[in-house]
Amino acid sequence: MSEKIKFAVVGCGHIGKRHAEMISRNEECELVGLIDIKDKSVLGIENYKVPFFASLDEFLASGIEVDVINIASPNGFHFEQSYKVIDSGKHVVVEKPMALKKQHAEKLIFQALHKHKQVFAVMQNRYSPPSAWVKEMVESGKLGKIYMVQLNCYWNRDDRYYKPESWHGKKELDGGTLFTQFSHFIDIMYWLFGDITNIQAKFADFNHETLTDFEDSGFVSFDFVDGGMGSLNYSTSVWNQNLESSMTIIAEHGAVKIGGQYMDKVEVCNIKDYVMPELAPTNPGNDYGAYKGSAANHHFIIENVVDVLKGRNTITTNALEGLKVVDIIERIYAYK
Repeated sequence: MSEKIKFAVVGCGHIGKRHAEMISRNEECELVGLIDIKDKSVLGIENYKVPFFASLDEFLASGIEVDVINIASPNGFHFEQSYKVIDSGKHVVVEKPMALKKQHAEKLIFQALHKHKQVFAVMQNRYSPPSAWVKEMVESGKLGKIYMVQLNCYWNRDDRYYKPESWHGKKELDGGTLFTQFSHFIDIMYWLFGDITNIQAKFADFNHETLTDFEDSGFVSFDFVDGGMGSLNYSTSVWNQNLESSMTIIAEHGAVKIGGQYMDKVEVCNIKDYVMPELAPTNPGNDYGAYKGSAANHHFIIENVVDVLKGRNTITTNALEGLKVVDIIERIYAYK
């Protein structure tokens, strides 16, 4: 593949537009289509001079040549649309979560293997320098045995986010707080420490009763299959603005805490015989006006897709890991 890789994007909301922008900025890529059920005039996509379609079916029937289709639609559509893309013989980039059910994620992976196509799961927090640094610390054994890991995710999501006309907060399309807000952090935890078992969980709906179909807060505890124990404490009930996303690791040879709104700062590093290096700065969070999202690392994802399809590199976020995140969330939610 020496020529440009052709992309189309399904879903032209905040995240879909980020995909379109990162594709447009990459000189090895070409954006060939945008797809959304909303009217083009309300989407704010007039600067993209590409054909626009009201549905994925309509785009696929158009005969426009495309290599990769990016799915940035509401969560509940991810599986069905990704499956359609793979079935049509194209590669797919699917926003988190890959599906809302483990069996759907498995079905998608099976079809991708059958069709020899790639599924790129979007897990952009892995690209932030603190995440990469912690990964190296865990894998190199500098931390020794892992004793305890605590994830705290305390965000604000109120009526500025859960609007009546939005898919956010609807059980069928959203899936729940862990799927939409915090799957990135569960992904980082799985990436660093592996699978979990012996789950215990309690949930509450403090101030979203009229806004969402599901819980806004939870305490979850578990053991890691590879040793050590962990907890995930989360809430979207925080007043007015995000409070924190942090991960504290207590291990044999030291303690580490990553904090900041998006786990973008190493706040504590006390490790035996080790001096913390200067890390590259983290990209700022996605800014949605009234509320903030995760670090804006989508350009890395597009670069990885190009590298993989051109045979220059391996996939950074493979579909099996996307499946494991869905599986872990499904197992936690089984305790509701």
